[in-house]
Amino acid sequence: MLATVSTYALIGIDAYPVQVEVDLATGIPHTQTVGLPDSSVRESKDRVRSALRNAGFEIPPRRITVNLAPAHLRKEGAAYDLPIALAILAAADHPLRERLGGVAAAGELALDGGVRPIRGALAIAAAARAAGCSRLVVPRANASEAALIADLTVVPSDDLRSTVEILVGTRAPEIQPPTLPPAPGAETATIDLADVRGQAYAKRALEVAAAGGHNLLLVGPPGAGKTMLARRLATLLTPLAFGEALEVTRIHSAAGLLGDRALVTERPFRAPHHTVSAAGMFGGGAVPRPGELALAHHGVLFLDELPEFRRDVLEGLRQPLEERSVTIARSAWRLTYPARVVLVAAMNPCPCGFHGDALRGCRCTPHQLARYLARLSGPLLDRIDLHVAVAPVKHRELDGRESAEERSAAVAARVASARERQRRRFGEARGNADMLARDLDTCARPDAAGAALIERAMTRLGLSARAYTRVLKVARTIADLAGAERVGAAHVAEAIQYRLLDRERRT
Repeated sequence: MLATVSTYALIGIDAYPVQVEVDLATGIPHTQTVGLPDSSVRESKDRVRSALRNAGFEIPPRRITVNLAPAHLRKEGAAYDLPIALAILAAADHPLRERLGGVAAAGELALDGGVRPIRGALAIAAAARAAGCSRLVVPRANASEAALIADLTVVPSDDLRSTVEILVGTRAPEIQPPTLPPAPGAETATIDLADVRGQAYAKRALEVAAAGGHNLLLVGPPGAGKTMLARRLATLLTPLAFGEALEVTRIHSAAGLLGDRALVTERPFRAPHHTVSAAGMFGGGAVPRPGELALAHHGVLFLDELPEFRRDVLEGLRQPLEERSVTIARSAWRLTYPARVVLVAAMNPCPCGFHGDALRGCRCTPHQLARYLARLSGPLLDRIDLHVAVAPVKHRELDGRESAEERSAAVAARVASARERQRRRFGEARGNADMLARDLDTCARPDAAGAALIERAMTRLGLSARAYTRVLKVARTIADLAGAERVGAAHVAEAIQYRLLDRERRT
């Protein structure tokens, strides 16, 4: 006898339909799984056999063939355990056989019949709804996540026996209620911009970066507060919209990083170590997983000690920073991950860290300094809009008695106002950093004084055409923060001041 149960294969951050077909035939009792399974799927026969037996079900002494269709799609993970067990029971003429229409299932089985959580439940739920499934059975730990998808009945599963009873109708079904996003302001930030003493110039650059979605590079000696500043950028960004939160949750769920949360409601902040590999940064591997760039989607990607990162990793950032996505192509598959991030990087001004410090003095030779700066290519620096010098903090600023520091909430209000101007201008939720070439003429063209100023800057600093457009985009953001309709000379002058490394390389 033959039975079929619907489930889904998680590849990257997307789920694809899979039909679990089970055939019972006469012959020596044996279970064989086909359909391009990996080792964890092939091992499911032992988990399923023990789970069925310990849940009190009879295992037919037959030759059992499990086919996972389509056969060309790679199957990995233990989420196929539950649908395989249900298909075996249905093939054995259990009453469950007539109740599987419109039902999809996914879950890992424990040997005692319990159901364990899986990765990618949100993507699976979205795919199930798109395929027209009416009910989705998932582990209880994943039920609130799957219930984010509207128009889909989510059935939480604790163990195999209770799940079968619910599907057959001998036990009252428990339906997971729809998961609603928390009210705005429900979470309290544990960090605040007011924690950073002094650094007014760098704080202003953070505000500009948050208002326009611009990439930022902080250059300063050890202990100046570069990391503190970077970690507080996320507190200045506008809150995640529900659609954005769903995108972020889907990525983190596929990576197995969701934990106990049903929905990611805070903008991500990812800070990979400088030893990260290209696969770790961009995603991939034998079993494709999202990398740090995708995990920072709609949030902040912080690269501390930027020159210490591998060259292939740094150069690999160039295209994703422009296209806001990263595509991984291999012989067997091709995946695209979203990567709409604000990049914040930090570095010392020289190998010893004290270049330009009058008190401690720099011990680096001009050759060492040139080699250190050469680790960052011109094309990469062109894609970083703001290059900001972070000076050592003075004692009177650390003492905190002179003046109170501005809190994140006050800066975030100005950022939200500037973002609203951009939304009205472009008609969609994108920042000035994403302006197209045609937008520059209509939205960011400076007045006569500003145009003359940027022309002189291009000559003196040797700015590339890309750096020129970046200056215009930053100037447009500065004008938005000031509430100005036209980009003026003052806005262009401030934007040019944020090209520190262009000046360093020129000299």
